[in-house]
Amino acid sequence: MFWQTKKLGDKNYFEILGSGIDKFEGEKSYLSTSSVEKNIIKTPEGKITYQERPSRANMQPRLNSVWFARMKDTIKVYSFTKENKDEINKYILSTGFAGVLCNTNKVLPKYVEKIFLSKWFNGFKNALASDKAIQKSLNNEDIINIKIPLPPLPEQQKIVYILDSIQDAIRTQEKIIEKTKELKKSLLNEIFNSKIKSQKSKFKIKRWEKLGNLCEKPEYGYTANSIKKSLGPKFLRITDIQDEKVNWENVPFCECKEVGKYLLNDRDILIARIGATTGKTFLIKNPPRAIFGSYLIRIKTKPKLFSDFLNYYFQSSHYWRQINQLKGGKLKGGLNIPILQGLRVPLPPLPEQREIAEILQTIDQKIEIEQKKKALYEELFRTMLNKLMTGEIRVDNLKL
Repeated sequence: MFWQTKKLGDKNYFEILGSGIDKFEGEKSYLSTSSVEKNIIKTPEGKITYQERPSRANMQPRLNSVWFARMKDTIKVYSFTKENKDEINKYILSTGFAGVLCNTNKVLPKYVEKIFLSKWFNGFKNALASDKAIQKSLNNEDIINIKIPLPPLPEQQKIVYILDSIQDAIRTQEKIIEKTKELKKSLLNEIFNSKIKSQKSKFKIKRWEKLGNLCEKPEYGYTANSIKKSLGPKFLRITDIQDEKVNWENVPFCECKEVGKYLLNDRDILIARIGATTGKTFLIKNPPRAIFGSYLIRIKTKPKLFSDFLNYYFQSSHYWRQINQLKGGKLKGGLNIPILQGLRVPLPPLPEQREIAEILQTIDQKIEIEQKKKALYEELFRTMLNKLMTGEIRVDNLKL
Protein backbone atom coordinates (compact mmCIF):
# COMPACT_ATOMS: atom_id res chain seq x y z
CA MET A 1 0.00 0.00 0.00
CA PHE A 2 1.05 3.59 -0.64
CA TRP A 3 0.31 4.80 2.89
CA GLN A 4 2.15 3.99 6.08
CA THR A 5 0.32 1.31 8.05
CA LYS A 6 -0.40 1.01 11.75
CA LYS A 7 -1.55 -1.99 13.77
CA LEU A 8 -4.91 -1.68 15.50
CA GLY A 9 -3.03 -2.82 18.58
CA ASP A 10 -0.70 0.23 18.45
CA LYS A 11 -1.68 2.08 21.63
CA ASN A 12 -0.34 5.38 20.29
CA TYR A 13 -3.21 5.33 17.79
CA PHE A 14 -5.88 2.86 18.96
CA GLU A 15 -7.32 0.98 21.91
CA ILE A 16 -9.19 -2.32 21.48
CA LEU A 17 -12.21 -2.10 23.77
CA GLY A 18 -13.04 -5.01 26.04
CA SER A 19 -16.44 -6.24 27.20
CA GLY A 20 -18.26 -4.84 30.22
CA ILE A 21 -20.68 -1.94 30.57
CA ASP A 22 -21.29 0.88 33.03
CA LYS A 23 -24.24 0.46 35.38
CA PHE A 24 -27.21 2.52 34.20
CA GLU A 25 -30.74 3.39 35.31
CA GLY A 26 -33.87 2.92 33.21
CA GLU A 27 -33.74 1.47 29.71
CA LYS A 28 -31.35 1.55 26.76
CA SER A 29 -31.62 0.23 23.22
CA TYR A 30 -29.71 -2.96 22.44
CA LEU A 31 -27.80 -3.15 19.15
CA SER A 32 -27.09 -6.65 17.92
CA THR A 33 -25.23 -7.11 14.65
CA SER A 34 -28.59 -7.64 12.93
CA SER A 35 -29.58 -4.11 14.03
CA VAL A 36 -27.05 -2.55 11.66
CA GLU A 37 -27.03 -2.55 7.86
CA LYS A 38 -23.61 -1.56 6.48
CA ASN A 39 -23.04 1.61 8.58
CA ILE A 40 -26.63 2.56 9.44
CA ILE A 41 -28.76 1.51 12.41
CA LYS A 42 -31.95 0.03 10.98
CA THR A 43 -33.82 -1.51 13.90
CA PRO A 44 -32.50 -1.96 17.47
CA GLU A 45 -32.99 -5.44 18.93
CA GLY A 46 -35.17 -3.99 21.70
CA LYS A 47 -35.08 -2.21 25.06
CA ILE A 48 -33.00 -3.54 27.94
CA THR A 49 -32.31 -2.66 31.55
CA TYR A 50 -29.00 -3.16 33.37
CA GLN A 51 -30.47 -5.98 35.46
CA GLU A 52 -32.40 -7.66 32.63
CA ARG A 53 -30.44 -7.90 29.42
CA PRO A 54 -29.05 -10.65 27.16
CA SER A 55 -25.59 -11.85 28.16
CA ARG A 56 -24.28 -10.59 24.80
CA ALA A 57 -25.50 -7.03 25.55
CA ASN A 58 -22.16 -6.21 27.14
CA MET A 59 -20.23 -3.66 25.03
CA GLN A 60 -20.08 -0.01 26.07
CA PRO A 61 -20.10 2.74 23.38
CA ARG A 62 -17.36 5.35 23.80
CA LEU A 63 -16.83 8.73 22.17
CA ASN A 64 -14.60 8.32 19.08
CA SER A 65 -15.06 4.54 18.98
CA VAL A 66 -15.68 2.52 15.83
CA TRP A 67 -17.37 -0.89 15.88
CA PHE A 68 -17.42 -3.69 13.32
CA ALA A 69 -19.06 -7.12 13.29
CA ARG A 70 -16.55 -9.84 14.17
CA MET A 71 -18.20 -12.53 12.04
CA LYS A 72 -16.86 -13.69 8.72
CA ASP A 73 -18.69 -12.42 5.61
CA THR A 74 -20.52 -9.77 7.66
CA ILE A 75 -20.05 -6.06 6.86
CA LYS A 76 -21.65 -4.05 9.66
CA VAL A 77 -19.93 -0.96 11.01
CA TYR A 78 -20.97 1.87 13.32
CA SER A 79 -19.09 4.78 14.88
CA PHE A 80 -19.71 7.15 17.78
CA THR A 81 -18.28 10.62 17.15
CA LYS A 82 -18.98 14.19 18.23
CA GLU A 83 -21.67 14.36 15.50
CA ASN A 84 -23.78 11.67 17.23
CA LYS A 85 -22.39 11.78 20.76
CA ASP A 86 -25.94 11.80 22.21
CA GLU A 87 -26.23 8.17 21.07
CA ILE A 88 -23.48 7.04 23.43
CA ASN A 89 -25.92 7.00 26.35
CA LYS A 90 -28.70 5.55 24.21
CA TYR A 91 -27.21 2.21 23.13
CA ILE A 92 -25.53 -0.93 24.42
CA LEU A 93 -23.83 -3.13 21.83
CA SER A 94 -23.56 -6.86 21.38
CA THR A 95 -20.32 -8.75 21.95
CA GLY A 96 -20.68 -9.68 18.28
CA PHE A 97 -19.09 -6.26 17.66
CA ALA A 98 -15.42 -5.40 18.10
CA GLY A 99 -14.76 -1.85 19.31
CA VAL A 100 -11.74 0.30 18.42
CA LEU A 101 -11.15 3.61 20.23
CA CYS A 102 -9.28 6.19 18.15
CA ASN A 103 -6.70 8.77 19.25
CA THR A 104 -8.26 11.74 17.44
CA ASN A 105 -4.96 13.62 17.42
CA LYS A 106 -3.79 11.10 14.83
CA VAL A 107 -6.83 9.20 13.57
CA LEU A 108 -10.34 10.20 12.47
CA PRO A 109 -12.96 7.69 13.64
CA LYS A 110 -14.96 8.29 10.45
CA TYR A 111 -11.87 7.38 8.42
CA VAL A 112 -11.54 4.10 10.36
CA GLU A 113 -15.25 3.49 9.75
CA LYS A 114 -14.58 3.67 6.00
CA ILE A 115 -11.63 1.29 6.37
CA PHE A 116 -13.87 -1.23 8.13
CA LEU A 117 -16.40 -0.97 5.29
CA SER A 118 -13.77 -1.63 2.61
CA LYS A 119 -13.46 -4.80 0.55
CA TRP A 120 -9.78 -4.93 1.45
CA PHE A 121 -10.38 -4.95 5.22
CA ASN A 122 -13.22 -7.45 5.06
CA GLY A 123 -11.23 -9.81 2.87
CA PHE A 124 -8.43 -9.66 5.44
CA LYS A 125 -10.92 -10.12 8.29
CA ASN A 126 -12.42 -13.19 6.60
CA ALA A 127 -8.98 -14.74 6.16
CA LEU A 128 -8.23 -14.28 9.88
CA ALA A 129 -11.63 -15.47 11.13
CA SER A 130 -11.24 -18.26 13.66
CA ASP A 131 -12.88 -21.69 13.49
CA LYS A 132 -13.25 -21.79 17.27
CA ALA A 133 -16.88 -20.64 17.27
CA ILE A 134 -19.88 -22.04 15.40
CA GLN A 135 -19.73 -18.95 13.20
CA LYS A 136 -16.22 -17.97 12.15
CA SER A 137 -15.26 -14.68 13.81
CA LEU A 138 -12.33 -12.58 15.01
CA ASN A 139 -11.15 -12.38 18.60
CA ASN A 140 -9.22 -9.44 20.09
CA GLU A 141 -5.87 -11.25 19.66
CA ASP A 142 -6.55 -11.36 15.91
CA ILE A 143 -7.59 -7.71 15.78
CA ILE A 144 -4.53 -6.19 17.44
CA ASN A 145 -2.28 -7.43 14.62
CA ILE A 146 -4.37 -6.05 11.76
CA LYS A 147 -2.57 -3.24 9.96
CA ILE A 148 -4.55 -0.46 8.33
CA PRO A 149 -3.36 2.31 5.98
CA LEU A 150 -3.06 5.66 7.73
CA PRO A 151 -2.52 8.83 5.65
CA PRO A 152 -1.92 12.20 7.34
CA LEU A 153 -4.88 13.59 9.26
CA PRO A 154 -5.80 16.30 6.67
CA GLU A 155 -5.95 13.66 3.97
CA GLN A 156 -8.08 11.41 6.18
CA GLN A 157 -10.55 14.32 6.45
CA LYS A 158 -10.72 14.72 2.69
CA ILE A 159 -11.20 10.98 2.12
CA VAL A 160 -14.08 10.97 4.61
CA TYR A 161 -15.63 14.01 2.90
CA ILE A 162 -15.59 12.36 -0.53
CA LEU A 163 -16.96 9.03 0.67
CA ASP A 164 -19.62 10.64 2.89
CA SER A 165 -20.79 12.69 -0.12
CA ILE A 166 -21.29 9.52 -2.15
CA GLN A 167 -23.11 7.84 0.73
CA ASP A 168 -25.38 10.89 1.03
CA ALA A 169 -26.28 10.42 -2.65
CA ILE A 170 -27.04 6.75 -1.99
CA ARG A 171 -29.34 7.67 0.90
CA THR A 172 -31.10 10.25 -1.29
CA GLN A 173 -31.77 7.51 -3.85
CA GLU A 174 -33.10 5.24 -1.13
CA LYS A 175 -35.57 7.93 -0.06
CA ILE A 176 -36.72 8.44 -3.67
CA ILE A 177 -37.21 4.68 -4.09
CA GLU A 178 -39.13 4.45 -0.82
CA LYS A 179 -41.39 7.39 -1.72
CA THR A 180 -42.10 5.91 -5.16
CA LYS A 181 -42.96 2.54 -3.60
CA GLU A 182 -45.32 4.32 -1.20
CA LEU A 183 -47.00 6.00 -4.18
CA LYS A 184 -47.48 2.62 -5.86
CA LYS A 185 -48.90 1.14 -2.66
CA SER A 186 -51.31 4.05 -2.34
CA LEU A 187 -52.50 3.65 -5.93
CA LEU A 188 -52.99 -0.09 -5.53
CA ASN A 189 -55.08 0.63 -2.45
CA GLU A 190 -57.18 3.28 -4.21
CA ILE A 191 -57.83 1.06 -7.24
CA PHE A 192 -58.48 -2.30 -5.62
CA ASN A 193 -59.78 -1.61 -2.12
CA SER A 194 -63.53 -1.84 -2.57
CA LYS A 195 -64.08 -0.72 1.05
CA ILE A 196 -62.85 2.83 0.40
CA LYS A 197 -66.05 4.85 0.04
CA SER A 198 -64.62 8.03 -1.45
CA GLN A 199 -62.02 6.75 -3.88
CA LYS A 200 -59.74 9.37 -5.38
CA SER A 201 -59.05 7.10 -8.33
CA LYS A 202 -61.15 7.47 -11.48
CA PHE A 203 -61.32 3.68 -11.65
CA LYS A 204 -64.44 2.33 -9.97
CA ILE A 205 -64.25 -1.45 -10.08
CA LYS A 206 -67.73 -2.88 -9.65
CA ARG A 207 -67.42 -6.36 -11.11
CA TRP A 208 -65.64 -9.13 -9.23
CA GLU A 209 -65.50 -12.82 -10.20
CA LYS A 210 -63.89 -16.03 -9.05
CA LEU A 211 -60.44 -16.52 -10.52
CA GLY A 212 -61.43 -19.99 -11.71
CA ASN A 213 -63.84 -18.40 -14.21
CA LEU A 214 -61.18 -16.10 -15.64
CA CYS A 215 -58.19 -18.40 -16.20
CA GLU A 216 -57.30 -21.82 -17.53
CA LYS A 217 -57.12 -24.50 -14.87
CA PRO A 218 -54.01 -23.66 -12.76
CA GLU A 219 -51.14 -26.15 -12.88
CA TYR A 220 -48.71 -27.45 -10.28
CA GLY A 221 -45.02 -27.38 -11.16
CA TYR A 222 -42.60 -30.20 -11.88
CA THR A 223 -40.90 -32.25 -9.15
CA ALA A 224 -37.24 -32.62 -10.15
CA ASN A 225 -35.20 -35.52 -8.79
CA SER A 226 -31.97 -33.61 -9.30
CA ILE A 227 -30.67 -30.35 -10.70
CA LYS A 228 -27.65 -29.82 -12.94
CA LYS A 229 -25.23 -27.11 -13.97
CA SER A 230 -25.99 -27.70 -17.66
CA LEU A 231 -28.21 -29.70 -20.02
CA GLY A 232 -31.98 -29.78 -20.04
CA PRO A 233 -34.34 -26.85 -19.48
CA LYS A 234 -33.83 -24.21 -16.80
CA PHE A 235 -35.60 -25.19 -13.58
CA LEU A 236 -37.20 -22.19 -11.85
CA ARG A 237 -37.77 -22.54 -8.10
CA ILE A 238 -39.24 -20.24 -5.44
CA THR A 239 -35.72 -19.43 -4.25
CA ASP A 240 -34.75 -18.17 -7.72
CA ILE A 241 -37.33 -15.36 -7.54
CA GLN A 242 -36.00 -12.41 -5.55
CA ASP A 243 -37.75 -9.01 -5.35
CA GLU A 244 -39.95 -9.91 -8.33
CA LYS A 245 -36.86 -10.55 -10.46
CA VAL A 246 -35.09 -13.63 -11.79
CA ASN A 247 -31.40 -13.84 -12.65
CA TRP A 248 -31.74 -16.58 -15.23
CA GLU A 249 -27.98 -17.12 -15.34
CA ASN A 250 -28.13 -18.48 -11.78
CA VAL A 251 -31.15 -20.75 -12.37
CA PRO A 252 -30.06 -24.43 -12.57
CA PHE A 253 -31.02 -27.02 -15.18
CA CYS A 254 -32.82 -30.33 -14.76
CA GLU A 255 -33.89 -33.39 -16.71
CA CYS A 256 -37.60 -33.50 -17.59
CA LYS A 257 -39.38 -35.87 -19.98
CA GLU A 258 -42.49 -33.65 -20.05
CA VAL A 259 -40.92 -30.30 -20.85
CA GLY A 260 -43.88 -29.21 -22.99
CA LYS A 261 -46.29 -29.61 -20.07
CA TYR A 262 -44.28 -27.36 -17.75
CA LEU A 263 -42.65 -24.99 -20.25
CA LEU A 264 -42.96 -21.35 -19.20
CA ASN A 265 -44.48 -18.82 -21.59
CA ASP A 266 -44.44 -15.04 -21.70
CA ARG A 267 -47.05 -13.55 -19.32
CA ASP A 268 -47.57 -16.71 -17.29
CA ILE A 269 -48.14 -15.91 -13.61
CA LEU A 270 -46.46 -18.07 -10.98
CA ILE A 271 -47.69 -18.16 -7.41
CA ALA A 272 -45.87 -19.62 -4.39
CA ARG A 273 -48.00 -22.32 -2.82
CA ILE A 274 -46.03 -23.18 0.30
CA GLY A 275 -43.61 -21.71 2.86
CA ALA A 276 -43.03 -18.16 4.05
CA THR A 277 -43.79 -16.71 0.60
CA THR A 278 -47.18 -18.45 0.20
CA GLY A 279 -49.37 -16.31 -2.05
CA LYS A 280 -46.48 -14.31 -3.55
CA THR A 281 -46.79 -14.00 -7.33
CA PHE A 282 -44.39 -13.40 -10.19
CA LEU A 283 -45.15 -12.39 -13.79
CA ILE A 284 -42.97 -14.21 -16.31
CA LYS A 285 -41.53 -12.00 -19.06
CA ASN A 286 -39.70 -13.38 -22.12
CA PRO A 287 -38.30 -16.48 -20.38
CA PRO A 288 -35.59 -18.73 -21.79
CA ARG A 289 -36.40 -22.43 -22.25
CA ALA A 290 -37.48 -23.10 -18.69
CA ILE A 291 -39.92 -25.08 -16.57
CA PHE A 292 -41.22 -24.34 -13.06
CA GLY A 293 -40.89 -26.27 -9.81
CA SER A 294 -43.46 -28.06 -7.69
CA TYR A 295 -43.66 -25.35 -5.02
CA LEU A 296 -45.16 -23.04 -7.64
CA ILE A 297 -48.56 -22.92 -9.36
CA ARG A 298 -48.97 -21.51 -12.86
CA ILE A 299 -51.90 -19.28 -13.86
CA LYS A 300 -52.79 -18.60 -17.49
CA THR A 301 -55.46 -15.95 -17.93
CA LYS A 302 -58.29 -16.13 -20.46
CA PRO A 303 -58.64 -13.30 -23.05
CA LYS A 304 -61.03 -11.24 -20.90
CA LEU A 305 -58.43 -10.87 -18.11
CA PHE A 306 -55.12 -9.08 -18.81
CA SER A 307 -52.29 -10.93 -17.02
CA ASP A 308 -50.35 -7.75 -16.13
CA PHE A 309 -53.48 -6.29 -14.54
CA LEU A 310 -54.12 -9.48 -12.56
CA ASN A 311 -50.53 -9.55 -11.30
CA TYR A 312 -50.89 -5.97 -10.01
CA TYR A 313 -54.05 -7.01 -8.20
CA PHE A 314 -51.97 -9.77 -6.58
CA GLN A 315 -49.77 -7.02 -5.10
CA SER A 316 -52.71 -5.20 -3.48
CA SER A 317 -53.79 -5.23 0.16
CA HIS A 318 -57.23 -6.51 -0.93
CA TYR A 319 -55.68 -9.69 -2.35
CA TRP A 320 -53.46 -10.19 0.71
CA ARG A 321 -56.44 -9.88 3.02
CA GLN A 322 -57.97 -12.84 1.22
CA ILE A 323 -54.73 -14.82 1.55
CA ASN A 324 -54.20 -13.92 5.22
CA GLN A 325 -57.78 -14.91 6.07
CA LEU A 326 -57.14 -18.29 4.48
CA LYS A 327 -53.82 -18.73 6.29
CA GLY A 328 -55.67 -19.11 9.56
CA GLY A 329 -57.21 -22.35 8.40
CA LYS A 330 -57.35 -23.58 4.83
CA LEU A 331 -53.77 -22.60 3.97
CA LYS A 332 -52.08 -24.57 6.75
CA GLY A 333 -51.12 -27.20 4.18
CA GLY A 334 -50.23 -24.59 1.57
CA LEU A 335 -52.10 -22.96 -1.29
CA ASN A 336 -53.84 -25.40 -3.63
CA ILE A 337 -55.68 -25.12 -6.93
CA PRO A 338 -59.27 -25.27 -5.55
CA ILE A 339 -58.51 -22.45 -3.09
CA LEU A 340 -56.86 -20.42 -5.83
CA GLN A 341 -59.80 -20.86 -8.18
CA GLY A 342 -62.16 -19.59 -5.48
CA LEU A 343 -60.36 -16.27 -4.93
CA ARG A 344 -62.35 -13.19 -5.93
CA VAL A 345 -60.56 -10.91 -8.39
CA PRO A 346 -61.61 -7.63 -10.08
CA LEU A 347 -62.85 -7.60 -13.67
CA PRO A 348 -63.24 -4.09 -15.10
CA PRO A 349 -63.51 -3.71 -18.91
CA LEU A 350 -60.36 -4.86 -20.72
CA PRO A 351 -59.34 -1.33 -21.88
CA GLU A 352 -59.51 -0.19 -18.26
CA GLN A 353 -57.42 -3.18 -17.15
CA ARG A 354 -54.74 -2.18 -19.66
CA GLU A 355 -54.83 1.48 -18.58
CA ILE A 356 -54.44 0.55 -14.91
CA ALA A 357 -51.54 -1.78 -15.75
CA GLU A 358 -49.81 0.93 -17.82
CA ILE A 359 -50.05 3.47 -14.97
CA LEU A 360 -48.55 1.01 -12.49
CA GLN A 361 -45.90 -0.11 -14.99
CA THR A 362 -44.78 3.52 -15.28
CA ILE A 363 -44.25 3.62 -11.52
CA ASP A 364 -42.36 0.32 -11.61
CA GLN A 365 -40.12 1.70 -14.34
CA LYS A 366 -39.43 4.77 -12.18
CA ILE A 367 -38.49 2.50 -9.27
CA GLU A 368 -36.20 0.46 -11.52
CA ILE A 369 -34.47 3.58 -12.86
CA GLU A 370 -33.84 4.90 -9.35
CA GLN A 371 -32.59 1.49 -8.20
CA LYS A 372 -30.10 1.46 -11.06
CA LYS A 373 -28.90 4.95 -10.07
CA LYS A 374 -28.46 3.73 -6.50
CA ALA A 375 -26.49 0.70 -7.74
CA LEU A 376 -24.19 3.02 -9.73
CA TYR A 377 -23.54 5.16 -6.64
CA GLU A 378 -22.85 2.03 -4.60
CA GLU A 379 -20.35 0.82 -7.19
CA LEU A 380 -18.75 4.28 -7.22
CA PHE A 381 -18.46 4.12 -3.42
CA ARG A 382 -16.78 0.70 -3.54
CA THR A 383 -14.37 1.80 -6.28
CA MET A 384 -13.46 5.11 -4.62
CA LEU A 385 -13.12 3.44 -1.24
CA ASN A 386 -10.56 0.98 -2.59
CA LYS A 387 -8.61 3.59 -4.58
CA LEU A 388 -8.54 6.13 -1.75
CA MET A 389 -7.50 3.54 0.83
CA THR A 390 -4.57 2.39 -1.31
CA GLY A 391 -3.48 5.87 -2.32
CA GLU A 392 -4.19 5.17 -5.99
CA ILE A 393 -6.22 8.39 -5.91
CA ARG A 394 -4.64 11.22 -3.94
CA VAL A 395 -6.69 13.99 -2.35
CA ASP A 396 -3.93 16.02 -0.71
CA ASN A 397 -4.47 18.93 -3.13
CA LEU A 398 -8.25 18.91 -2.78
CA LYS A 399 -9.60 22.12 -1.23
CA LEU A 400 -12.63 21.70 1.05
